[in-house]
Amino acid sequence: MTIYFYTTNDKYGCFSNFSPYGIELDGFWWKTTEHYFQAQKFIGTPYLEEIQQAKTAKQAATMGRDRKRPLRKDWEAVKDGVMRKAVLKKFETHEDIRAILVSTGDEEIIENAPGDYYWGCGKDGSGKNMLGRILMEVRNKLR
Repeated sequence: MTIYFYTTNDKYGCFSNFSPYGIELDGFWWKTTEHYFQAQKFIGTPYLEEIQQAKTAKQAATMGRDRKRPLRKDWEAVKDGVMRKAVLKKFETHEDIRAILVSTGDEEIIENAPGDYYWGCGKDGSGKNMLGRILMEVRNKLR
């Protein structure tokens, strides 16, 4: 059985970066892993703290995707590592969702994001599903 997730109110909604599980990383408290991930695009700029302060994950995502803010030069090279670090920290921090992740056994985990062909599977399932892959890596680490 393959496990699909996308929205925070799905059965596996806690796998979403928008789910309300905060983490402490790099000296800040982040309301969600989405806040952390988006802010890392702007290390060393005031945008980092603006995104950290965003009221919702959706707001943090919108701010992080706004190309009026200049992306750090190495973003493409570091983004997978940033995501890995945030997701691992989230499941190390919150025992309840760690148990849910580990309970998925060896099932494939897919972010069913129709508009995202990198982190998700995309509309036609041809996407890279990097978030799903990272979740499966983290699951193996936490066992």
